Amino acid sequence: MGKITLTGKGRRWLARGHPWVYADDVARGRAEPGELVPVEDPAGDAVGWGLYSRGSRIALRMVTRAAEQPSREFWLRAVRRAVAVREASGLLAPDGGCRLLAGDADGLPGFVLDRYASVGVVQCGTQGADRMRDFLIELVDEVLPRRLAVIVDRSDTSVRRLESLEPRVELVRGSLDAAPRVREGKIEYEVDVLGGHKTGAYLDQRDNRLEAARHAAGESVMDAFSYDGLFGMHAAKAGAARVVCVEQNKAALERLARNAARNGLAGRIEVVRADCMSELRARAEKGEEHGLVVVDPPAFARSRREVAGAERGYVELNRRALAITRPAGTLVSASCSYNVRSAEFLDFLGRAAHLAHREAWLTALRGAPPDHPQRLVLPETGYLKCAFLRVDVE
Repeated sequence: MGKITLTGKGRRWLARGHPWVYADDVARGRAEPGELVPVEDPAGDAVGWGLYSRGSRIALRMVTRAAEQPSREFWLRAVRRAVAVREASGLLAPDGGCRLLAGDADGLPGFVLDRYASVGVVQCGTQGADRMRDFLIELVDEVLPRRLAVIVDRSDTSVRRLESLEPRVELVRGSLDAAPRVREGKIEYEVDVLGGHKTGAYLDQRDNRLEAARHAAGESVMDAFSYDGLFGMHAAKAGAARVVCVEQNKAALERLARNAARNGLAGRIEVVRADCMSELRARAEKGEEHGLVVVDPPAFARSRREVAGAERGYVELNRRALAITRPAGTLVSASCSYNVRSAEFLDFLGRAAHLAHREAWLTALRGAPPDHPQRLVLPETGYLKCAFLRVDVE
């Protein structure tokens, strides 16, 4: 078994509560990639146990501050606690979808498991998660009231490169004869668990989609960066007079068309394959207006170094979105960039409103639902910001 000794700076960092130890804060030690190792301070005193990543900027992800090695019961408690939170939130319906295990936020570093009805999709983002994958699936089987019939490994995210890991997509269990279907509120949608974004769908926006639909009745709705159109479909189900979904991804739009037909919405949703920034500008120049506008772009800043560029992107995008939001209408604007803090994001929205000659009032700043918990000692887990704005002309 390996062992890691921290520098004084590393010990002080852990004493503040954050569970990650960076490579520069490791004084010495040896460990195998992904190994669970004891960690000690410069004086040789135990400070806990962590999962080691060789070659990663984040060398250790602490799982306990106790001196005793985590047992099987330790990991079982973590899984049981996470599943209990989802059950208490009403997220374990047989035809529903949720994030069962949220990695570091649930004390399971780098290991994510999303459930789409009876299909589970795993993502391993660290060497430790790779090493523990089958063990953690075994614990999930023990805890879940209904065993997942199919498990897919979608460990193909770009973050694996930072851990010196190759992308991996494979069927771990069962056979996938058709795309799973998930019930969300009043709609049912299919999920591409083998090739879709993330693990197949954006589960973190589930509650925000339902909230946005409350503003849709009788309105013209624009859903930009719509992916497979879940904001737009919820709006249509809620009685929107018109829904326009704009997206570049061809496969997502084909899925949107199938889902719209499945939900009795064929013909009620206009699907536009286009670059969203250009499309919003063109529609603003034509004087087009919508009572509800949703912009949910991909992350604009994957590090603090990219925030300056993200600032320009968020301001310009929301300037264009505000320009097509009618007086007394609602803009729902999201950012999934952790590196853009909430205060910064609101500042970007304010500047966009000024440039668009609009007045805007924040009615709600929402985040992710309970199955995407924000762990207070790990602010990186609080990444999603979804602003609801009431808009008027200056």
